[in-house]
Amino acid sequence: MLEIYVFLLFNNLTAKETLLVLKKVGQYLLSKEIKLAKYAGFCYGVKRAVLTAKKLKKENPDKKVCIFGELIHNADVIRELENLGIITLYEIPEQVENAICIIRSHGATPEILKQLENAGFEIHDLTCLDVKKVQQKAMELVKDNYFLIIVGKAEHPEVMAIKAHAEQFGENILVASSVEELKQHADEIKSQKIGVVVQTTQRMETLNSIVEYLLSISKELKIYNTICLSTSHRQNEARELAKENDLVLVVGSKKSANTTHLAEILTDLAKTIHIENADELENYKEIINSSEKIAVTAGASTPDYIIENVINTIKGGK
Repeated sequence: MLEIYVFLLFNNLTAKETLLVLKKVGQYLLSKEIKLAKYAGFCYGVKRAVLTAKKLKKENPDKKVCIFGELIHNADVIRELENLGIITLYEIPEQVENAICIIRSHGATPEILKQLENAGFEIHDLTCLDVKKVQQKAMELVKDNYFLIIVGKAEHPEVMAIKAHAEQFGENILVASSVEELKQHADEIKSQKIGVVVQTTQRMETLNSIVEYLLSISKELKIYNTICLSTSHRQNEARELAKENDLVLVVGSKKSANTTHLAEILTDLAKTIHIENADELENYKEIINSSEKIAVTAGASTPDYIIENVINTIKGGK
């Protein structure tokens, strides 16, 4: 607001004229309707992981507390944990003493768990309970001689862990995130007994298209819809927000699968901006200023304070 005031003064407006314009600007800013999604921000699994990690460090000040891989996909949270002395590991040391290693919410492969144990870590498993269910269903399907298809991104740590757990019991396993990927393996999976599990943060549209294709080529198809409830609620709510607002802001890391899927869904339905934090709003001033009804949603790994900063920045007209 100060910038506007100075600009007006330098353009030789009288004090009365300046006040009138400022009043109109204020009314314009107040006329913006900003709605926060009910399901924005930390899900249960992420909240549990972050709070438990902090608690472990507080209760063990003399121990080295580590996480194998980023606890969640949010750079601000990782920095916060590092400032508390919680270290993110990307390689496993040969031997440690007096050290705790946290298994992140995405889970870990059996091989990683064994290596951490052999290195001497005290292991605290904070794998999301929904992810553990997917691991269990995947193992059951392979044990029952189903050709396992994991719907998800092959390079995502959650999917890598699910696949590795299932591989303990068989080799007929395939990861795919689209029908096009599956068609490349049509001869391999055709006329098989096929079992399906899904990365917890996947889009329902992706699962539906893959299931439709598999129905046309499989001898038997067993499907476990393991998309978690938090993801389903978040995605369904996003579709409704798109109908009711001029613009939807998606707040969260570009590395976060559930956040990027939210942005993908919304982009097809409404004007959508995907930002990681309030600092990026500066790049979208024009579209924000031209929107009267703005909805804000956020991924499951986005903390409340980042969401609040985004809303307060918009309300401040900055």
